[in-house]
Amino acid sequence: MDQNNVAIHFAPLQGYADHVYRRLHNEIYGGIDTYYTPFVRVEKGEPRRQDMARLKSSLEDQTHLIPQIIFNSVEEFDILVSAIKEAGYNEIDLNLGCPFPMQTKKGRGASLLLNTQLMGQIAEKVQQDKETTYSIKARIGLEEPDQWKTVMPIINQMPLGHLAIHPRIAKQQYTGEMYMDEFAEILNAAQVPVIFNGDILTPEDITSRLEEFPSVKGVMIGRGMLGRPSLAQEWRQGQEWSQSKRMSHLRQFHQQMLQEYESTLCGEAQILQKIKPFWEYLEQEIGHKGAKLIRKATSLNKYKSAVEKVW
Repeated sequence: MDQNNVAIHFAPLQGYADHVYRRLHNEIYGGIDTYYTPFVRVEKGEPRRQDMARLKSSLEDQTHLIPQIIFNSVEEFDILVSAIKEAGYNEIDLNLGCPFPMQTKKGRGASLLLNTQLMGQIAEKVQQDKETTYSIKARIGLEEPDQWKTVMPIINQMPLGHLAIHPRIAKQQYTGEMYMDEFAEILNAAQVPVIFNGDILTPEDITSRLEEFPSVKGVMIGRGMLGRPSLAQEWRQGQEWSQSKRMSHLRQFHQQMLQEYESTLCGEAQILQKIKPFWEYLEQEIGHKGAKLIRKATSLNKYKSAVEKVW
């Protein structure tokens, strides 16, 4: 297996992999072909301002970044696509996978799998837009694992760069067994390149998925990358890093993130709010005791002291 010919995508993660995280991850670790923004959404009839500000600030980063949008109407789709093009991007990812009720109850995310009328209208717009490359990130259903079958003929009409599938239903969120049989059916039914997403936590997991589904064009990793930022690079090198090497890189990663936040944010509370999520998926790397001390830190000094104990 040629590690250089497999695409590895870093999944969009709201509240975790912001523009600072993505840029530093690329500089310190690498191994990622494409990063994605957390979804950009419409708020009060226009794209959320902070979403667009972060998008524009990311244009100078040395990463391949694709903005993701979440929408529940043609109007929202048009607003977001227009704004992202104006910001300087020519690739857009469509969110058909968000499992959270706050979005699905409003007709966004995974609930779009059931809205064939809207998806048909979106397919027409994607077909007509020759300037932009679109992709989709989706679940296999909202409440049932075969609900993808209704929308797949519409997806196949779109000239997509790829279709990333997380083989769970939205109701499961991120727990429970994945429906691998359904994923295999999707591979057979899809007329666009398919990427596997879900529960990739180790380099061996990448290899296992590629061996199980040799026709997939790559993998998309989210929580696994947060818990092991070296994951993609370890797999590409064909050798797992030692604990000391992983910790050395992690220390550098954290130090540079903290420095950036301290220089750009105002006040300890804001800095702590931004930096603490860095550790949320790293307990297996740093140990329960260290993770607990970091969570309990109520000031920047206490936080820094807790972090020093990790190393």
